[in-house]
Amino acid sequence: MEQITIEPIGFIQSPYKQKFAIPRQPRLVPEAKAKLRFVGEFNREEFVRGIEEFTHIWLLFRFHETADKGYSALVRPPRLGGNERKGVFATRATFRPNGIGMSAVKLEGVEYKNGQLDLLLSGVDLLDGTPIIDIKPYLRYSDALVDATAGFADTRPETQMSVSFSDEAIVFIEKQKNYPELRQFITNVLKQDPRPAYKKKRTSQQDYGMSLYDFNIRWTVDGEHNHVTEISLAK
Repeated sequence: MEQITIEPIGFIQSPYKQKFAIPRQPRLVPEAKAKLRFVGEFNREEFVRGIEEFTHIWLLFRFHETADKGYSALVRPPRLGGNERKGVFATRATFRPNGIGMSAVKLEGVEYKNGQLDLLLSGVDLLDGTPIIDIKPYLRYSDALVDATAGFADTRPETQMSVSFSDEAIVFIEKQKNYPELRQFITNVLKQDPRPAYKKKRTSQQDYGMSLYDFNIRWTVDGEHNHVTEISLAK
């Protein structure tokens, strides 16, 4: 069988420093800002000339943290509570042949400074350091299929999770002038309920932590309520 070599055109600089807490799909958390930093021969303005005419773009990428861990023909989609198996090609599971993913994200701008080309993005669902292998403009007349159906994932995932912050966490957030949307960002991430499916059934209080940007966030879950207890700078 013919072997195909794919070279990354760039890498994502994302607020998500770990897989835990990344939204299941793009644009569920619009405050998630990122950069696509071009590398090598692709770090030239000619490659993106005219791209600012589009509000959204498709990113084709590689699941770099799971691509070498193999795959299975059957997977357990989180939307089904992890209890039902579906064919990997009938899902968007990360463990898949070739480890390729795709996301439609908002293009906020193009930046070229000191010889470095970046695309400014929002609504990303990508891990920091994700290699990007291609970009395509989002075409509304072709890509927005209003009469399409989507099986077990036909509607946007919704939860009843609420979010509150300790006084200490609020004080910390208010000092982060470079991150004006930090509180809303954390809120929307937690409203997605990033816990593994098997833990969502527990009724006792649970403690969790995640890393966003350069911050460590600690919170508790009690029923359908998240309470952010502490935010600190990552060491």
